[in-house]
Amino acid sequence: MLSLSARPILSAFLLPKPKPRRLLLLLRPLHSSASASALTPPTPRTTTPDLPEDADPTPLFLRPPTHPVPEASLAAFRRRAAALVPPSAPHLHRHLRWLLADASAPAPSSADPSAPHLLRAPLDELEALWLRHVRDRRPFQYVVGNEHWKDLVVAVRDGVLIPRPETEAVVDMVAAVEGFQDGWWADLGTGSGAIAVAVARMLGPGGRVFATDVSKVAVEVARLNVQRYGVQDKVEIRRGSWFEPLEDVKGKLMGVISNPPYIPTDDLPGLQPEVGWHEPKLALDGGKDGLDHLLHLCEGLSSALMPGGFFVFETNGNKQSEFLVDFISTKWSSSFCDVEAVLDFADIKRFVRGYRR
Repeated sequence: MLSLSARPILSAFLLPKPKPRRLLLLLRPLHSSASASALTPPTPRTTTPDLPEDADPTPLFLRPPTHPVPEASLAAFRRRAAALVPPSAPHLHRHLRWLLADASAPAPSSADPSAPHLLRAPLDELEALWLRHVRDRRPFQYVVGNEHWKDLVVAVRDGVLIPRPETEAVVDMVAAVEGFQDGWWADLGTGSGAIAVAVARMLGPGGRVFATDVSKVAVEVARLNVQRYGVQDKVEIRRGSWFEPLEDVKGKLMGVISNPPYIPTDDLPGLQPEVGWHEPKLALDGGKDGLDHLLHLCEGLSSALMPGGFFVFETNGNKQSEFLVDFISTKWSSSFCDVEAVLDFADIKRFVRGYRR
């Protein structure tokens, strides 16, 4: 979970057609060597305008294009928006192009060049969204309401953790488990529901995902993503903390998946502003050493999994993964086997996985 990226969707299910994107959001503290970079925490602005009171709460990319805007007005907005980009953050020019692409209806090839552009939000709302991104360091994913993740376009909003590309490996590990297609799986702390939806799309007729989260906002967003991808028959969203909503499936799960909060509390103030100022602390704060939730998950594994069941957790990196492998292998040697740390694409021990005996 060290960066944020977005990728082209492989399905024509969603409009508008996504563009390849690469965004960087770090889940580690910024150090003094970065003090002169574009990631330096700026002084929070107090003049950023609020969104209009009648602003549509629907994610921008899912709204219908019902706001006609003349070409001259749109061009003036582009100039004003571009003028706000500081020299230290040239990547924001890409974000501006992506914002306008997500906010615009695809123009038909036969369209009159002088015809108004159809936007998914009025220009004053786009201006307020852009100012929040540039001045307040609000994540771009919250601005447009989505993150391109694996082969999905995942709806996100304030109060829900933005899924990271590293976490895609969890889905690949599930797909490598023998017979996974017809098993029952638990995605604990589902957030946006990205993992649950991705796994559900691979399951066979008997497969099912039980996705839990204590956050009301996360449950709402996860249900939206489940509905958008038509996997309501495969995914059941339950509100509650970790294993608590799963008493009726205890001992029946083929697998338990979780990307829990794992940032040490003392590291939170040093996070990149896009993360520390805006993403939910509930989804970031892992306690004093970042292990509070991971250890709780370890404690509940043996009773949740069926014999031979699989588990995989995401961690903060080498130190946490090595500790958990040793902890599980020592404390529950009679309950688990093949417990190991798994590298992410940056060669960091990002995951811990294993099997119940």
